[in-house]
Amino acid sequence: MTDDHDIALEAERRRAIRALLAEPLLLPNSDEFALVRRHAEWLRTWFGTFLGYRLVVEAGFARLFKPGLGQGRGRPLQRPTGQFTPRMYAYLALTTAVLLTCPEQVLLSQLVADIRAAAVEAGIELGDAQRPAERRALGAALRQMVAWSALREEQGSVTGYADDDQAEALLTVERDIVAHLMATPPGRTATPAEFVAHAAGPGQGGSRHRVRRRLCEEPVLYVDDLTGADRVWLRREQRRDERSYLDYLGLQAELRAEGAALLDPDDSLSDVSFPGNGTVAQAALLTIGALTERLRPDPGALVVGVPVPKDLLDDILAGLAERHARRWAGQYVTDPVLLREAVVALLVSMDLMARSAPTVADVEPEESLAAAERAVDARHVRGTAPDGDLVLLAAAARYAPAEKVR
Repeated sequence: MTDDHDIALEAERRRAIRALLAEPLLLPNSDEFALVRRHAEWLRTWFGTFLGYRLVVEAGFARLFKPGLGQGRGRPLQRPTGQFTPRMYAYLALTTAVLLTCPEQVLLSQLVADIRAAAVEAGIELGDAQRPAERRALGAALRQMVAWSALREEQGSVTGYADDDQAEALLTVERDIVAHLMATPPGRTATPAEFVAHAAGPGQGGSRHRVRRRLCEEPVLYVDDLTGADRVWLRREQRRDERSYLDYLGLQAELRAEGAALLDPDDSLSDVSFPGNGTVAQAALLTIGALTERLRPDPGALVVGVPVPKDLLDDILAGLAERHARRWAGQYVTDPVLLREAVVALLVSMDLMARSAPTVADVEPEESLAAAERAVDARHVRGTAPDGDLVLLAAAARYAPAEKVR
């Protein structure tokens, strides 16, 4: 009976961990919210110790503060018609600032006026409020606030504002949620670059938290993309941590000389599925298979990437579009540039391809910390593809065509 209880307890905590990693702001309408509240104290300790994340659990929400991974490593918010734009993020930040001090109930028209006034006070130049693009950007920010339950629509809806600047609604502000939206207060730094760097700092956890966060949050972790200290920590601790990833997150660690990745057997933790459905996903999978077959490196040096000849990718995609013209979306079949950009964007997001990157690793798996730190200074000097050139990364080999039996 005890064993059964322990197994059930571990399963509940694993579900709660996965739910918070996937949805850092968890609301009561989530199936896992009750589990998070039940195991709140244990989860706070686990996240703080293992990843250096702070967890707040209240009656109406659970908020896992994930401070970010550094410059260029953010994953934008998704909306039905695409990703959040920089202008939408600006409105999201302004809306958050206004909601912290506005009345508990506010009319949409007054909220919009207060947001534009806050922009003037902060020295942020906004476009004409009558422009459709400007209304769509602010409308997206307001809808996101409603989705997070930071705003509650009592009468009317914020949805209509994107099409009509006279649209009205009565809104209730959930100030407790608003106060917990920002993972890092922006007032502590002077520039955007400083803010991103400060937010991504691992604190006293150092390499332990920095490497674990990268493994949990990104598709692949390449050794040539780590500092010397982080490389040494990864090589020293990866086998010890392998069991923890499986027990606590349900993720299987794949450890290679080029780096490491955590694989999800349930295929539910990531917001991007690969392989996936649709023209772009199918084209990307077929493309990566063709590239790995054509660009397989010779045995020898520890290869982390292979430059992709400029014309090769276009030739492969053109052949695939012709072959699958009847099944693929017409907009991609008739526009090679659109198809190429969409396929490359997906492969880059999955760390299977990069826009200019190291190609030959410059460190040995078991080197000393001092040697690793010396190598870091040279890692972008030799074995690196020219800026702007695409590089097929080592993890792409997972999708290589099976070798034919002779």
